[in-house]
Amino acid sequence: MLGNVYKVLKNCDLVHSVAEDVINNRQTALDNQEPSATSARKYLDFLDILLTAKDENGKGMTQLEIRNEVDTFLFEGHDTTASAISWILYSLAKYQDIQEKVLAELNSVLEDRETDDLQWNDVNKLEYLTMVIKEGMRDHCPVPFIQRQFTKDFELEGKTFPAGTSVSIQMFGLHHNETVWEKPMEFIPERFSKENVAKMDSYQFVPFSAGPRNCIGQHFAMIEEKIILAKLVHRYKFELDPDHTPKKNVAAVMRSDNGIMLRISNR
Repeated sequence: MLGNVYKVLKNCDLVHSVAEDVINNRQTALDNQEPSATSARKYLDFLDILLTAKDENGKGMTQLEIRNEVDTFLFEGHDTTASAISWILYSLAKYQDIQEKVLAELNSVLEDRETDDLQWNDVNKLEYLTMVIKEGMRDHCPVPFIQRQFTKDFELEGKTFPAGTSVSIQMFGLHHNETVWEKPMEFIPERFSKENVAKMDSYQFVPFSAGPRNCIGQHFAMIEEKIILAKLVHRYKFELDPDHTPKKNVAAVMRSDNGIMLRISNR
């Protein structure tokens, strides 16, 4: 048991050292350049924003706060994004008509190109793929629940919850609630059309949480999923394995107890 604890702590130290090296190298680079060089840049990247951010009193983030955010961005997104992509591929294999619509959209965007490499301007053109990804995250919930702690007393329906109370938000339950979603157990990408999204409640669909503590990497995750799924669907056809049905394991990250087995063939 102690050996396992030591191994975990050793691996945590390694992970933290990677993040700290990234932070320290960027801080050194910022310290050695003229302030005008940073302000003149059209866009600041994620780490620049963390290192230069100040509150209303001119106080910046601590090294630990910055490291926590970098850890989240570097490592937290891998499992969740992999889960989302895996389950979306499963749904595309299950619903061949939806897979063909995704392929048709890709062919339209990539028409007359020598490669299937997506350009930055292509990402926003993949509207149907975006609907499929959102429906996949609603239906399969890569993160099925999150926890929060009240920082002050909170009243809900006449009952007061004191500061310090921990609460769990069941996203899987919310995303399959019949009072919120029509036909919640069916896979319907069109429910995320621009017209339908405009009529949704802000907290109806929260795969990345919501509010001031929402996922800091949600836009990056969406772009990552679009690019990977676009590459895969454009090159390969996905079909279900008739002898295998994945069994969901609702944990911190949605997994399958018995894997996700698909049949893949070149297009």
